[in-house]
Amino acid sequence: MAVGTVSASGTIWPRELDDEGAIAGFAADVAALIGPGDLVTLSGGLGAGKTAFARALIRILTGEQDLEVPSPAFTLMQVYEGLNFPIVHADFYRIEKPRELMELGFEEACEGALVLVEWPEHAGGFLEAGRLDIELRLDNDRGPGYRAVTLTGIGPFAARLARAKAVHELLERSGWSGARRDFMQGDASTRSYEHLEKPDGRSAILMNSPPRPDGPPLRYGKSYSAIAKLAGDIKPFIAVGQGLREQGFSAPEIIAFDPTAGLAIVEDLGCEPVADGGGIIEERYAVALAGLAYLHGASLPDSLPLDGNETYRIPIYDVDALSIETELLLDWYAPYIACVQLASGAKATFVNLWRQVVQEVLAARPVWTLRDYHSPNLLWLAGRAGIAKVGVLDFQDCVLGHPAYDVVSLLQDARVDVPQDTELKLLAYYARLRREADPGFDAAGFARAYAILGAQRATKILGIFARLDERDHKPQYLAHLPRVEKYLATDLTHPALAELKLWYEEHLPRIFARGANFSGDGLSNVRPAC
Repeated sequence: MAVGTVSASGTIWPRELDDEGAIAGFAADVAALIGPGDLVTLSGGLGAGKTAFARALIRILTGEQDLEVPSPAFTLMQVYEGLNFPIVHADFYRIEKPRELMELGFEEACEGALVLVEWPEHAGGFLEAGRLDIELRLDNDRGPGYRAVTLTGIGPFAARLARAKAVHELLERSGWSGARRDFMQGDASTRSYEHLEKPDGRSAILMNSPPRPDGPPLRYGKSYSAIAKLAGDIKPFIAVGQGLREQGFSAPEIIAFDPTAGLAIVEDLGCEPVADGGGIIEERYAVALAGLAYLHGASLPDSLPLDGNETYRIPIYDVDALSIETELLLDWYAPYIACVQLASGAKATFVNLWRQVVQEVLAARPVWTLRDYHSPNLLWLAGRAGIAKVGVLDFQDCVLGHPAYDVVSLLQDARVDVPQDTELKLLAYYARLRREADPGFDAAGFARAYAILGAQRATKILGIFARLDERDHKPQYLAHLPRVEKYLATDLTHPALAELKLWYEEHLPRIFARGANFSGDGLSNVRPAC
């Protein structure tokens, strides 16, 4: 389905309000779409309901359902303090010349505010082009309270309106349109989530995973995402999730989805974690490892069905993907955290050493590698049995790779402390499960791959967390750097990584100093002044 009707002026979304009571519900939909700095223009003739709509919207945004919101027809402008940002409600009906707005101090009042403007046509070209226009029209033939509404997203608002339209239609056709919607704290990705709850208490999760914009080509004419085998849209989540459920895993059931818009309504698996503030819960980690042991011993397909005749082919976690992930350390961690400007020769040596090392792990029989199998993406489902006790949330970047990758992802958790003795105990438990299913399981070879992929993953994460701080202004991830540095320093002691260890010691000695001093209580996450 199309996510919005796009005209020369932007995205157009027609709506119908059957009576006066429908205005409040419509205002709630609009409230979820707008924020500070946005301009909403209200068009329509006298008595069309512009002020009634503005009143309903302002009451929602201020959290005061009985707030007096008079028409600003005579005051021209009224300012309200919203829950999260100020709101300017203006009426330009009596404005004769746009310069009058400057005399009123309109621009100063609008700084950082949501701006609602009735009769915007009286402003001439004074208002910014990018906006959401809401036109209301009475139709007495359809009833005294009926209004035809047309929302038009102009400029940057066009894409936002198209997305809101797609969400509205998905909720409506799946029977969730009347659900309460609460935004959930997101992760380090571009995805976002909302908790849906119906009046009868049933709940679900709205997953908003827009198609990933492709970045600039880095090599071979491909972007980083393409080389690293990152999912470009929501289809891998749908296909891999279904595959995991068929294997007995608790991946969320899909209630409804829109693959074009990247939207899905999925089963709510709750919020009981596998780790808490005190660290990992060993029993739960053991079940999570049992799930991996089962998955790694199974004979699984490399292609999975989607709706209709379409199939999704799981990509291979190849040398290029594993190698380019390590280069994030060169681009972000080295200059911004370690304050090291690496010469081109040092960078080339680093890349060549990693390409040689990861070649080794590709010889093993590949398995489904979920890539983000760690505490933030795992939930505890006490009412289920066996491996279904662990709910799995993040698997759209699944690749065909070495089984050690997900094991090290779990046992060298970047966000929660895993004591080394506990890590070794759980690793031995995983190896025992694999041996019981396959007496030929190569424990020594697995341990070697575990160290290699642990170092590869820690190297990547140091780069990602540095990038989240420097580029995305999310400094909270710096608090985890000492833990990851400790994992990396430990993994580099394996003989398979001897040459790489020498490179890190020469160019990034900070890793070994910080790793050696990390006790689990953390170190300063204040970014150094490079």
